[in-house]
Amino acid sequence: MAYKKILTIQDISCVGQCSLTVALPIISACGHETCILPSAVLSTHTGGFSGFTFRDLTDDMPSIVEHWKKEKIAFDIIYTGYLGSIKQVGIVKNILDTMGKDKCIKVVDPAFADNGKLYSIFDMEYVEAMRTLCPSCDVLVPNLSEACFLTGMEYKEDYDEQYIIMLLSRLVGLGCKTVLLTGISFDKSKTGILLYDNGKIQRYEHEKMAKGAHGTGDIYASAFVGALACGKKNFAAGKIAADYTLQCIKDTQGDKKHWYGAKFEPSLPYLMKLLGKN
Repeated sequence: MAYKKILTIQDISCVGQCSLTVALPIISACGHETCILPSAVLSTHTGGFSGFTFRDLTDDMPSIVEHWKKEKIAFDIIYTGYLGSIKQVGIVKNILDTMGKDKCIKVVDPAFADNGKLYSIFDMEYVEAMRTLCPSCDVLVPNLSEACFLTGMEYKEDYDEQYIIMLLSRLVGLGCKTVLLTGISFDKSKTGILLYDNGKIQRYEHEKMAKGAHGTGDIYASAFVGALACGKKNFAAGKIAADYTLQCIKDTQGDKKHWYGAKFEPSLPYLMKLLGKN
């Protein structure tokens, strides 16, 4: 298996088990070099903590990228997560278009909405900017809320297969090559993923936990990228990431003190097993 150089672009929440503090260890554990481009530094994530600190790194990002270009640094996989501003979206589009090696895989996790609502710092102008990343990525990994905002479709918690097919069709119309839609199931007792890849739709459903955890979207996307780096195809990588994320949630259930994230570290051996590394 080739040793891959992977770039992930998202914020650092110093406490909270999300974004880069999830992506860096998970992808590294999969056996590949993980490079980072921080978009911001926060003392904690914003989901339940108050009085957190925030330092925007937007102005630092272009000079970092220019230095990489000068050093002729390029990447086998580029994976973007939470971006804090429209300006950052523009910087990331340039990176997706110019910093990949031949056959670079570009994965975009939109990370701007959940439960039918935009995160508090975002508006529709930001959504418009995020649409510009669709033609530049190989795999878009939205949840249902993000897919609806990107396509302009009404968000529904009760949906049928026809609704999801229309959603996928509109995402492809934005320029997406492959769509991995998360948190989707036609059985309310389950959840899962739906992959649109080269005109083919594949589904995978698994147990749905009564209570989720902060950061599981980042855990999922990072595990997906790690599995891709290990040579797994899109659907196999999506299933592995789903099973691993579910295990992380299970490992966190019942610990009332650990309300701010999912315990992904104790489950890393399970991810290695899923990848066939032990």
